[in-house]
Amino acid sequence: MEQYEPDRLSPAQVAAVRRSFRNGRAALPRRSLLRASAGGALAAGGLGTLSACGIPAAGKSQGGVSAEDHSAKEKTVAFSNWTEYMDVDDSGKHHPTLEQFTERTGIKVKYTEDINDNNEFFGKIKPQLAAGQDTGRDLIVLTDWLAGRLIRLGWAQKLDPANLPHAYANLSAQFRSPDWDPGRAYSYVWQGISTVIAYNKKALDGVEVKSLSDLLDNPKLKGRVGFLSEMRDSVGMTLLDMGKDPANFTADDYDAAIARLQKAVDKGQIRRFTGNDYTSDLTSGDFAACVAWAGDVVQLKADSPDIDFLIPDSGYMTSTDNLLIPNKARHKTNAERLIDFYYEPKPAAELAAYINYVCPVDGVKAELAKIDEDAANNPLIIPDKAMAAKSHAFRSLSSKEETEFEAKFAKLTGA
Repeated sequence: MEQYEPDRLSPAQVAAVRRSFRNGRAALPRRSLLRASAGGALAAGGLGTLSACGIPAAGKSQGGVSAEDHSAKEKTVAFSNWTEYMDVDDSGKHHPTLEQFTERTGIKVKYTEDINDNNEFFGKIKPQLAAGQDTGRDLIVLTDWLAGRLIRLGWAQKLDPANLPHAYANLSAQFRSPDWDPGRAYSYVWQGISTVIAYNKKALDGVEVKSLSDLLDNPKLKGRVGFLSEMRDSVGMTLLDMGKDPANFTADDYDAAIARLQKAVDKGQIRRFTGNDYTSDLTSGDFAACVAWAGDVVQLKADSPDIDFLIPDSGYMTSTDNLLIPNKARHKTNAERLIDFYYEPKPAAELAAYINYVCPVDGVKAELAKIDEDAANNPLIIPDKAMAAKSHAFRSLSSKEETEFEAKFAKLTGA
């Protein structure tokens, strides 16, 4: 089995990772917040409430609605993103790559860090989108399942390939055609998020871990195993271990994966399901091994020689945060030019060196090596071909499936 071990991180990279991990996108319990459980998102402005308030349910796309494009006359673009998800200079006051974009194009970026949670942000923009109004934003970043929902609702504008030559040419193959946006007609990846197996070598005390089956079945790890409270990650990794494709599974396959996890819960093998708080369990040794997010593992590995990770032979799950232009955006062309800018290798490398997520841009490695060679050789930031080949995405769910599947997972986890 191939095991990927990033080289020792440079001081600059460690500092960057710590900024992201402690304060920004990675600091959020993002997957636990993203859950669309029957008592959470579906009841609080999610799929289940859309039809009731006169909004078409997901899957009934009406097509994106454009507005008059004022890009030529108004050299500005309003960009909403998650906190600490952009490069910052030493003063903490400037975003170097955004300033480079402005210097080159003359387009000023109104950059706002006003996304803290997908469901919360959806609730914020839903009234305007449902009413066919401008949200005041030209570009937004949403996680894949919510990006897919906006596209299905007809609330995202179709992109003009003529304005996206670098994006079209440089998007990594593993991200090119998700089932919720085939061919990337409406979206491009901002960053990728990988789900792997992390372990504490000291806590394992010689116990060998090579697969998810070891976490679920090895009695020597009883009560010292953690899984994530995000359904798509925990069930997706379990489906892979069972030889099923998360991009093409049946309801029976899903039930079989839930049953397998339930068995591990019943016998006390799984200690608990967590959000980002698994990091303290892993570093303390309460978890000998767990399902984890790669962005966290980079930081944990930098801080502790006992922490490491592996990519199972069965593969690993990947999700994405994505750039979209909402309906009625006033500066569509300017937004497309900004998307394309971040698919040029140099600015993509500067962004990757700071935030340390999976970079979706082919050809970035050489540029990143000029900034930080260790980061360029880290497969959790720049997946090599072998690792990329093991990447899998969770398929889109219908509103009915999402309600049923999340309810079953909530029962499993006790949520």
